[in-house]
Amino acid sequence: MERRWLEIARRAAREAGQLLLAAHGRVTQVETKSNYSDLVTEVDRAAERAIASCIAREAGPGHEVLGEEACSSGESALQSADDLAAAPHVWVVDPLDGTTNFVHGIPFFAVSIAYLSRGESRVGVIYDPVRDVWYEAVRGGGFTENGEPRRVAGGDDLRQSLLASGFQYDVEAGRLNLRQFQAVAHQSRNVRALGSAALALALVAAGRLSGFWELRLGPWDMAAGALMVEEAGGRVTHLDGSPFTLGRRPDIAATNGRIHQALLSILDRAGSP
Repeated sequence: MERRWLEIARRAAREAGQLLLAAHGRVTQVETKSNYSDLVTEVDRAAERAIASCIAREAGPGHEVLGEEACSSGESALQSADDLAAAPHVWVVDPLDGTTNFVHGIPFFAVSIAYLSRGESRVGVIYDPVRDVWYEAVRGGGFTENGEPRRVAGGDDLRQSLLASGFQYDVEAGRLNLRQFQAVAHQSRNVRALGSAALALALVAAGRLSGFWELRLGPWDMAAGALMVEEAGGRVTHLDGSPFTLGRRPDIAATNGRIHQALLSILDRAGSP
């Protein structure tokens, strides 16, 4: 059955990606959500509507959609980890991960779609429409980049590892992450702030980054990418080292597994969320 959900996710991501490409570099109206740096455009909303319509058309009744924009506006009935754990069929959707990049014409953004059953991610698709790159994972079926199997990076020395993180709209979390960013940068090859958590997680799964962490993310940012890292042989936890559970905490640490404890130790010394 997962293969059917994968095909639906592909079709939905393709439709949304075409909308994003058509509007890239042409956005004239930008709104804010929680603060001046938390951006949303009509393209985000249009892409989410396209994904939801595709899922409703292809998946049939009984399937719910948890989309970033619907949730932000209070339209979603799924508001907690318990809601996710109880639902038999949920699609967790970020129609445009990397909105700030998109608004400024930076070609690094993606569509992220995950299918969950009883709180567990079963299928994940992240689509980079600019490069036409597909990252896909099926629970128990591995991870692929454009159809080719990929595994996480093999190094076990944090000093030779390239990592990524992201900065939050929440001011206090942002200050903490600045300390963490500095601490990790001093003990690794370097750290990147890419502006798309979904793509950063996909790059960890593909072995291009050795790790990624962030303090304040929504389920839509992490659902597909966390599954990809796991299926590529990596490790995903919360920043306190507890098992990763979508919706329980807003933070994530995802690595190749070999540097995981070293990264968590540095983050802990820099300060806890």
